[in-house]
Amino acid sequence: VSPGTSLKATGVDFLKSQNTREHHTDGYNTKNLVVRRGQPFQVQVSLNRELKAADKLSLRFGIGENPMKIRGSMMSLKPEREQDFNGWKISMVKKNGKECLLSVTTSPNAPVGKYTLNVKTGTNIYKPENGVIYLLFNPWCKDDAVFMADEAQRKEYVLNDTGYIYVGSAYNIYDRPWNFGQFEEFVLDACMYLLDKSKLSLANRRDPAHVSRAMSALVNANDDSGVLLGNWSGNYSGGTAPMEWIGSVTILQKYYKTKKPISYGQCWVFAGVLNTVMRCLGVPSRCVSTFNSAHDTEENLRVDVYLNESGEKLNWMSLDSVWNFHVWNDVWMKRTDLPDGFDGWQAIDSTPQEQSQGVFQCGPCPVKAVREGDVYLPHDGKFVYAEVNADKVYWLVKKVNGKDKYIRLSTETQDIGRNISTKAVGKNKREDITLQYKYREGSKEERKAMERAYSFIRPSGLVPRSTGYAMTSDHNMVVNNPVVLQETATKTGLKLEITNTEALHPGNPLELAITVKTSTPGSWTIDLAGSCQLQYYTGKVQANLGTIKETIRLEGKSERQIPLKIAPDAYMKAFASLDDEVLVLVTAIAEVKETNDKLTKETSMRFEYPPITIQMPETAKLHEEFSCAFTFKNKLNVALENCKLLVEGLGIFKMTTFDQGDIMPGKIMKSEVICTPTRLGEKKIVAKLTSNQIKGISTEKAITIT
Repeated sequence: VSPGTSLKATGVDFLKSQNTREHHTDGYNTKNLVVRRGQPFQVQVSLNRELKAADKLSLRFGIGENPMKIRGSMMSLKPEREQDFNGWKISMVKKNGKECLLSVTTSPNAPVGKYTLNVKTGTNIYKPENGVIYLLFNPWCKDDAVFMADEAQRKEYVLNDTGYIYVGSAYNIYDRPWNFGQFEEFVLDACMYLLDKSKLSLANRRDPAHVSRAMSALVNANDDSGVLLGNWSGNYSGGTAPMEWIGSVTILQKYYKTKKPISYGQCWVFAGVLNTVMRCLGVPSRCVSTFNSAHDTEENLRVDVYLNESGEKLNWMSLDSVWNFHVWNDVWMKRTDLPDGFDGWQAIDSTPQEQSQGVFQCGPCPVKAVREGDVYLPHDGKFVYAEVNADKVYWLVKKVNGKDKYIRLSTETQDIGRNISTKAVGKNKREDITLQYKYREGSKEERKAMERAYSFIRPSGLVPRSTGYAMTSDHNMVVNNPVVLQETATKTGLKLEITNTEALHPGNPLELAITVKTSTPGSWTIDLAGSCQLQYYTGKVQANLGTIKETIRLEGKSERQIPLKIAPDAYMKAFASLDDEVLVLVTAIAEVKETNDKLTKETSMRFEYPPITIQMPETAKLHEEFSCAFTFKNKLNVALENCKLLVEGLGIFKMTTFDQGDIMPGKIMKSEVICTPTRLGEKKIVAKLTSNQIKGISTEKAITIT
């Protein structure tokens, strides 16, 4: 080629294996280059002749429909001339004949998304194949708003593609394995599709606060045909029951393929998917479970619970609710839009509970603002504060002359927002992060934070208020002018404890007990009403199973245990007809005749199930088959009908459902799969067994692929 020939690019090598290793993006299952912002990567450009001093060569990175320099959506980088453009830098590493090795460093606050690269030489434009580059947030870069200093934390919160979501009840917390799968095929594309769908401006795509708020809206389908349709009705025909997911991958892949909402999600599914999306985009993220989470619809920091005279919780009365657990996400970032002191973890929530600025979205709300009571800060501080700090007021609903009369029983100030949990960094254990969300109950810092929060939230007077009409004088009215509610104290030192005396196995009698204690001198006559119900994790009662009423006498410091036993026939029918996991709710009301002291206590308990075991080698070789066997023995006194075994192992085995029919009592189910590992490192197999009777048996096992 003569030196006078016009210069043309003939090829671009994206040096994928070297760049992705350096950018911690080698896990992404895509043929395109994936890099993180604010960090150099190299590309090799081949030309039709040697580069001369007079030649004009530029690399052009464009984002969006119609990239233009003036809009900041086209970065034109000239290695020999303009080496800095909008904070992006380019330099020539070396020239070797017709090859040029170039180094590009994007701006640490560049808009995140898909960029198309072309090479301009004079008037010629070369468009390489697979010329789309994915640019992500960079927790390894000091100047990125999502910078995280600790390598072990980055490994967990950005790169770990498996984990646990904590569910159950404060009385018994258990871990549900979840495959986040942010590196799987089409997951990154699904996230890019959501970014485009969010209609965020280019400027807002620079900012993890805007991006995480938009993603909290798009993971639910409520306003914008986003990823998941929520359903708590108990009827999941026409979709997958929320209990039947074991990870985000199938959900995001299916959504990307159909561009239509996937059925159905409940809170841990929303949180699992949002966690995948945020980690995939490069924002450190964790799933956070709060036990006894308040859903305070009036924003008055109070949740009312209504009981009848048997001590049974009434569903229909309450707009507010206390969920046994609720799962949301924390994302890590600097909040450049807020005063100092609110960087770090921010709560976001994609479960559609309430609209924020007209859309079902929630957060980012600085976790430090929740702890300090600075609930006015954006976004949705009041809502998150109430979820972990509301007070619970119990009301007795009595019929008097055919009219409902409301009597305030007692107040619990320490029951909401317990055991706030996430997976520990680098370990398969639960980490309790309650103290990141709130000061120790009863400490002076907690009082101060509470007074601060109360100055922004106007709690209403203490009246029962779920009935939707004005209270008339027939109703037993109580104090107005709220004070910070005090925990109910009693003259007798009355205490209630609720326990199960035998393991709660479906098909067996439920053996429960209510212990009544007094601690002050005197003889006390105590009326006790106790009830047992089945409820969903959202606090919604599904079946009344039985009640007890007793009058007991206690002297001074003493206690009595009253048994409450429910026969299998009383609950098994309801139990098997529900498509969700249910909890056993026991509520007790005690009233001391001599002093008129009243106390209420409730405890939710989870059923216990026999385990699934997994047998497989501890290590296996890349691309070489190994077998994995699942065994389950039905140790219950009840047949498990319509059993399904769900199996997924990222990088080992694609999500598959196996029908297992009915498993009779005492019978053993055995199932075997052949796995072919496609990726190195520690991988996990996750298995779950569902049936008409039982939804929640899951297990996992790790294997190292060499």
